Amino acid sequence: MSTSSELVPASVTANADKKERLFNEIGQNVEDDQPVHVIESLCMNCHENGESRIMLTLIPHFKEVILMCFECPHCGFKNNEIQTGSAVHELGSIQTCSIGNKTDLNRQVVKSESASVKFTELDFEIPAATQRGVLTTVEGLLTKSIEGLGAMQPARKAIDETLFANVQKVIDTLQAYLDDPVANPFTIEINDPAGNSYIENLCAPSLDPQITLKHYKRTAEQHEELGLSMEPTPTEAQQQADDAPLEDELANEVHVFHGNCSRCNAPSDTRMHIIEIPHFKEVVIMATDCEFCGYKSNEVKAGGAISAQGKRITLKISDLEDLNRDILKSETCSLEIPEIELNLTTGTLGGRFTTVEGLLSQVADEIKNNKNNFGGGDSSTEKRRAAFNAFLAKLERALKVEMPYTLILDDPLGNSYLQNIYAPDPDPDMTIEVYERTFDQNEELGLNDLVLEDYGEKDV
Repeated sequence: MSTSSELVPASVTANADKKERLFNEIGQNVEDDQPVHVIESLCMNCHENGESRIMLTLIPHFKEVILMCFECPHCGFKNNEIQTGSAVHELGSIQTCSIGNKTDLNRQVVKSESASVKFTELDFEIPAATQRGVLTTVEGLLTKSIEGLGAMQPARKAIDETLFANVQKVIDTLQAYLDDPVANPFTIEINDPAGNSYIENLCAPSLDPQITLKHYKRTAEQHEELGLSMEPTPTEAQQQADDAPLEDELANEVHVFHGNCSRCNAPSDTRMHIIEIPHFKEVVIMATDCEFCGYKSNEVKAGGAISAQGKRITLKISDLEDLNRDILKSETCSLEIPEIELNLTTGTLGGRFTTVEGLLSQVADEIKNNKNNFGGGDSSTEKRRAAFNAFLAKLERALKVEMPYTLILDDPLGNSYLQNIYAPDPDPDMTIEVYERTFDQNEELGLNDLVLEDYGEKDV
């Protein structure tokens, strides 16, 4: 049997001894820490040999990326390309943004090589295979599209006048979007099965009312296009044989799953254990510890049946004792503090079992250290940095309870919990509201497609 060291590439093992990351932040001394690799490559323009330069780096708001630049000394041909170096996300994403002014045209856009771009009102789509990964702006996408469509217009005019006229209408509309977005507002949609594309949030760290984000499960075809394999569907007999001893094993043992670290992509293990929380329900606790970069994380996922109704918990915090309450925030729960304009959408931070103080501290740490936003780095403005600093100051005041505020947990699946320190009596500072989920909430959770009766029968 192979040992763990045999499974790690030599380059990773060498870096592991130095405790260095494969991807250093952009702006660091790349000559010493992360050299540019020069490779002799074939020029596709003149078929002579040119040079490709490759650098692994971290760009704010785009995770790990691979920057590539090719130049041919014979014909002068040059080409730049960017590819994501981060792992493929568990879910695909569709990000939609409404563009209505010149400022919106300057929104930075990260489009991975697997993403398609669509201008909704025009019904014009740029397929994923036609453009490589780019770090650009909305204006840059429009300009690139106009140039791409206009390059073949003389040939179209000579061959097919009708096709030429139809394409020219699209070019004129895109140009109108570019010249006057106020008079010609439009919507841009980026669909990325890998989940590695982003549109800049101009209201960060608050929610941007012009941006909507939806996640979805990839199809078998999308898995194949991304080069991912899907597990074969087991037969009914195999499923029954596997499930028989599984329940007792999961309840009594700590299980270890081998995978890669989400920060440095080195091999790391995730440990899982199922536990029953008194007066609540069954939960799954998972912990990851990377020996390579030192990254640690823990997450809690709800087990058991799906609740019939959603739950909204509201807590009025007025003293430091309230920060010591235990809290279980599931991955489907959103968190809001209106007084400081904090709004964490579903999926943010994943599942957590901690205290109120611990959860708010994690939010502050993520905002300070997370590089996947447009509030830091050389692309940010002084106004944007000031907005982030002002928000962090308000969050620090909330951590010290220098002002009373309201904590709202909204979980459509009802899998979140907040400790009642007056139990078994009612808590005067906490209200729990049970509500019926909307159709859209059930659709996002995949509950509308569940068939619980006669699922083994086919329609005649």
